[in-house]
Amino acid sequence: MEIVEHIIPEQQQNQRIDKLVSSLNREWSRSQVQEWIKLGFIKVNGQTVKPNYKCSTDDRVTITTPEPEPIHIEPEEMDLDIYYEDKDVLVVNKPKGMVVHPAPGHSSGTLVNGLMAYSDHLSTLNGILRPGIVHRIDKDTSGLLMIAKNDFAHEKLVQQLVDRTVTRKYQAIVHGNISHDAGTIDAPIGRDPKDRQSMAVVDNGKHAVTHFHVLERFSSFTWVECKLETGRTHQIRVHMKYIGFPLAGDPKYGPRKTLQTDGQLLHAGIIGFKHPRTEEYLEFEAPLPNEFTKVLDFLRQSH
Repeated sequence: MEIVEHIIPEQQQNQRIDKLVSSLNREWSRSQVQEWIKLGFIKVNGQTVKPNYKCSTDDRVTITTPEPEPIHIEPEEMDLDIYYEDKDVLVVNKPKGMVVHPAPGHSSGTLVNGLMAYSDHLSTLNGILRPGIVHRIDKDTSGLLMIAKNDFAHEKLVQQLVDRTVTRKYQAIVHGNISHDAGTIDAPIGRDPKDRQSMAVVDNGKHAVTHFHVLERFSSFTWVECKLETGRTHQIRVHMKYIGFPLAGDPKYGPRKTLQTDGQLLHAGIIGFKHPRTEEYLEFEAPLPNEFTKVLDFLRQSH
């Protein structure tokens, strides 16, 4: 448990206490700070306040950060959609709505829970919370993932990601009608300075490149395939928003008026890599999930 004190300077007066405190530490999310305020871990001038309290100059903010609760991972039997398996590698098709690995608030029902029940052989290089996990896709993104069954395979697969030799192709439905048939978005991605829980194109961000081409156009939506050259957090979602074509159904980066879906319409349909031991190139393709195809049918009928 750590105690942090902060005296409000004049330039921070009238800011909401939850927004101000979350800006003090990159690791503190605004929702987490709001919970701390409600539990009394954050006080102003020794008094408890509400998350919407407006700070005054010279207010003394005391932040008592609670100890994080330990996460215990238990194997859970799941009907995993396995596309390939040998002694080194698994390729699994993750359904939409499933978190890849445990984290605070998601200690069960994750892909890792299922993998631990499925196999006793998973790499350890990513720590006890991420056995076998080489790369991730978002909770509401469906599609294919490489899973390492030992540390040798893990290192080889990670190196291919670093070298940008892994084939990763996604399909998405975006708002707007893209007039040109193909394009490349080369724009750095980092934390959004206005919202620390989101990513954005920022000058000091990490190099990020997305290639896309149009598969089909509708009156106010476009079906595209995106190929990742780099793999930044939320890369396709951020890049498509940046060029003015945010993903349909995306609650974080898309418009409020959108198609009725459970999260963004994004599917990691193709993955290709060299086998870590034999160096044979392997490529796998997972068909679009039902929700995605139903939306396409709806757009064709409407169009």
